[in-house]
Amino acid sequence: MEGHQIKDNREALNRAFIIGIVINLVYVVVEVAAGIYYNSLSLISDAGHNLSDVAALGLAMLAFRLAKRKANDKFTYGYKKSTILVSLINSVILFVAIGGILWESINRVFNPVVVDGQAISIVAGVGIVVNTVSALLFFKNKEHDLNVKGAYLHLMADAAVSLGVVVSGVLVAFWSIYWLDLAMSLVIVAVIFYSTWNLFKESLSLTMDGVPSGINLSNISSLFLSVDGVKSVYHIHIWALSTTQNAITAQVVVDSNLNLDEQNTIRLQIKELLNKENIQHITLEISPELNPSIDCKV
Repeated sequence: MEGHQIKDNREALNRAFIIGIVINLVYVVVEVAAGIYYNSLSLISDAGHNLSDVAALGLAMLAFRLAKRKANDKFTYGYKKSTILVSLINSVILFVAIGGILWESINRVFNPVVVDGQAISIVAGVGIVVNTVSALLFFKNKEHDLNVKGAYLHLMADAAVSLGVVVSGVLVAFWSIYWLDLAMSLVIVAVIFYSTWNLFKESLSLTMDGVPSGINLSNISSLFLSVDGVKSVYHIHIWALSTTQNAITAQVVVDSNLNLDEQNTIRLQIKELLNKENIQHITLEISPELNPSIDCKV
């Protein structure tokens, strides 16, 4: 029964990803078309932001599916690392989009245009609905998977951005404050850049096998030493297998008086502690401490 429930949950999540990607992609196309038709840079900027939603959902779905793929003789860790590479590519593409929006913003400063505030508000209002509905698709499972939680928070934040575009559209419609459209586009660009810069730094670091964010090497070393019987730990290496799974290798020196069963108990205790630190793939070399009473003189 439990296995059937897990399968149903996976299928529900897979449907949620597909629905979220489709409706957000359709909205991006509509928003770009409306932005071009109504000369609204804020709508075009928001479309770029919503395109990042599509990418985020796509990455989350990729990680979700690849997690079920088994390793093989060619890829002994499986295909999990591709989630990091796609994340890096996604950040670079978003930087290019930001550059295009900023270039158009500079042109708008010297060549102001009249925009339709009412149309902007309506299109952005649809965005609030799209982002909120998409976020609710992941509400149930957001506490069980980091990728799902990330997608949920991203979508809810974008609903708030769309609300800001609605407000600026209303002000433009009633008071003809046309520069607000440009100002809102720059605010959206700042939001995209902030999230994209963090994504770029983290994905680049993980691509180069850097220690994943949220994991502190000193704390991990202290965690090893907190286990009774562990004397020291060396050669700790921590890296990301994917955007959701991390790995570690380490050489652990234990009390020389411990037998093999006691050493294995220490190994299990360490693995349990590391799992709580979001490290799932654990390889430990356990070796007894050299007996200081042995004369090692040459």
